[in-house]
Amino acid sequence: MKKQIAIVGLGLIGGSLAMALRGFEDYEIVGVDRDGATLDFARAHAAADRVTEDAGAAIRTADVVVLCLHPRGIVDFLSAHRDHFKAGALVADVCGVKTAILEAAQVLPPEVDFIGCHPMAGKETSGIFHADPDLFRGAHFLLVPRPGNAPEHLELLGRIAAHIGCRDVVETTAERHDAIIAYTSQMMHVLAVAVCDDPDLFLCRGFEGGSFRDCTRVAALDVPLWTELFSMNAPALTRVIRTLEDNLRSYREVLEAGDPAALAQKLEHSAARKRRMNLE
Repeated sequence: MKKQIAIVGLGLIGGSLAMALRGFEDYEIVGVDRDGATLDFARAHAAADRVTEDAGAAIRTADVVVLCLHPRGIVDFLSAHRDHFKAGALVADVCGVKTAILEAAQVLPPEVDFIGCHPMAGKETSGIFHADPDLFRGAHFLLVPRPGNAPEHLELLGRIAAHIGCRDVVETTAERHDAIIAYTSQMMHVLAVAVCDDPDLFLCRGFEGGSFRDCTRVAALDVPLWTELFSMNAPALTRVIRTLEDNLRSYREVLEAGDPAALAQKLEHSAARKRRMNLE
């Protein structure tokens, strides 16, 4: 009998993950979702080996469960199903915040092994209708182990990351994850939506260059998801927004001063830091 990986939540990430995991070792991929249209699409496009709306039944027999729900949904799912996971199972998540999720995972019995994960991939669109088996290709796979995690489960997640095309596996802590993601992901989304709040936005049609499109691409975000992500990581996110405000103010001040030499010095400093990051 094949081992089973249950993907709970077949949205953009869960649907893409189920598709990317097809053919992984000797596992059967089971897709789980409550939405009828999502299940119909998953069946029609063979997103998983089989799909079901019965999450309780799926996780009772699954050797690996990956929770691909919104953050609050993961917290609620862990609480509601704490006693339904198979003994010895690995439970993981793909959420963009980690401290709150790992705290929620403390309700699980000791025979269930929980490991936090976060593949750094996504789109501005949502839902399985936009899922892509190549979504994770070249992405970092962030791993947040807990004391006592089974080595074989950490190794399994490494093989899963490689199978779906991730470039590497980066181990970190929940606190460090949330602090850095506030800067590298969440602030970028705040910046994008803030740019789109400019009253002259719709006067820009026909004047958009690649830099504008790249900057604002993620502004067409999944509002319920990002409301939860921002709210659950608010302390770290507000810290990096304050730093950004200070940096923007310093550029505004040097422009107002009309000092090209000082402006060039600031630009060279910033550009050199980006070039250095590209090389390391």
